[in-house]
Amino acid sequence: MAEQTTRVYGVQFGLLCLSSFLFFSSFNMIIPELPDYLSSLGGAEYKGLIISLFTLTAGLSRPFSGKLADKIGRIPVMVIGGSVCIVAGFLYPLTGTVSAFLLLRFMHGFSTGFTPTGKAAFVADLVPTERRGEAMGLLGVSGSLGMAAGPAAGGAIANLYSVDAMFYTSSLAAFLSVAVIWRMQETLDNPNRFRMGLLKISRSELFEPRVLSPSVVMLFSMFAYGTILTLIPDFSEHLGIRNKGLFFTSFTLASLAIRFLAGRASDRYGRVAVLRVSTGLLTLAMGLLGLVSSPAELLLVGVLFGVCTGMNSPTIYAWTIDLAHDAHRGRAMATMYIALEAGIGVGAFASGWLYGNEARNFPLVFWTASAFAFVSFLYLVLLVKNQRLVAR
Repeated sequence: MAEQTTRVYGVQFGLLCLSSFLFFSSFNMIIPELPDYLSSLGGAEYKGLIISLFTLTAGLSRPFSGKLADKIGRIPVMVIGGSVCIVAGFLYPLTGTVSAFLLLRFMHGFSTGFTPTGKAAFVADLVPTERRGEAMGLLGVSGSLGMAAGPAAGGAIANLYSVDAMFYTSSLAAFLSVAVIWRMQETLDNPNRFRMGLLKISRSELFEPRVLSPSVVMLFSMFAYGTILTLIPDFSEHLGIRNKGLFFTSFTLASLAIRFLAGRASDRYGRVAVLRVSTGLLTLAMGLLGLVSSPAELLLVGVLFGVCTGMNSPTIYAWTIDLAHDAHRGRAMATMYIALEAGIGVGAFASGWLYGNEARNFPLVFWTASAFAFVSFLYLVLLVKNQRLVAR
């Protein structure tokens, strides 16, 4: 057991967590300010595309990142994703038109299409089965810290200095995330050299059928997250909150507090049991969000939403790895992430369309997201059997 502890929580794991913190800080830093930035370019009606275009590219790139992670290694895939964030941060200030901005959002999505896939596969290589949920929870804590620090720091930088300064700071965070992992030891045995033929994806490499169940849960539960990312900046402003990153900070800190415990609980009681609780709470959180009428209520619901997210993510990741074949971990994680991006993307697009820049539509949109979360809850209760023992 001591040897396993060293493997899981040694220098490699620590550096990966630091890189995850910096990476998530980078692209989350700019999210609260993007709706106003797009409006300043004359594209207020396209707010739903801010997130959906980003997630579309991430989803399209998952089969490639999954295959490359299984062929050339986990670290090169992470470096590719971080490098996209570096370049994007420098290009945002140069987007003077709506079309240029939307094109850049589309390209920026390659970052999350690659880096999280590589990180998840890297952790799966390091972690013994019985510690998987716990380790995913710890990795999620580092990402949650980045998701909490990013929006708050981005909003502060934009208010004190300028939006351009915020974009450049985002690039700096991405650069540091790549620098941290640059010299780490690759965990994939006998990685191949990159060749163009690896970019050819066969039909069997598009989807890993072993991980269908966690992917279905991810798809329906992430609709709510797409809604949050798209509407909370406008909803915060509607309630009189100047720093539009505060909700993101509140829910991310709550997520941070619960992730480690949720991961350990899923190791002990089973992935499905934990997910039944989290999707039930998610249904409640989005329903309550439609009733919010003050800043204090918004932040309180943000805490509940964070608890749901903190339970969901590490548990679904661990469940996906449990079901995956060892040789296809990258493909399995890519499949699950495709579902994640699809859920966020559809949620973002649908919520932007339903909202239509009309404040009276906020409750309708939030209750629609609650209905999608309820579908994932019913799927887990009616169609999936809990399994407490994880293969060793």
